[in-house]
Amino acid sequence: MKKIVTELKIKVPFYDLDPMNIVWHGNYVKYLEQARCDFFAKLGYDYMQMYADGVMYPIAKMDFKFIKSAKFEDNLIVRCTLKELEPAIIIKYDIVSEDGEKILSAHTMQMAVSTKTGETLFEAPERLKKAIEDFEEK
Repeated sequence: MKKIVTELKIKVPFYDLDPMNIVWHGNYVKYLEQARCDFFAKLGYDYMQMYADGVMYPIAKMDFKFIKSAKFEDNLIVRCTLKELEPAIIIKYDIVSEDGEKILSAHTMQMAVSTKTGETLFEAPERLKKAIEDFEEK
């Protein structure tokens, strides 16, 4: 499988902070979701196209390692690396500050599920496989 890495820049908004003026840990889930949506958009095969093909990819597992806290107006880079496609999509994430300091590392696992039957699928849609095959970094 082709190695694909994408990056998304996020500026920490005020409303993501907790009472200690650092990013509340639950907001990192949102950052990963934003980066994952951007990842699929850059592939040219997003969630709506998956759904049109009869497949949805709910999250089955998430693992986080919190290394350092991000703060208000920090410029973060969320890097997504595709690790596996079948039987599940596994993406590795690294969130780093603009100067390269690691903030968080994480993994998510998404299982393919039929939108019609709700059954788990163990093979990726052909259009997703082709999008990965055809992907070129810009």
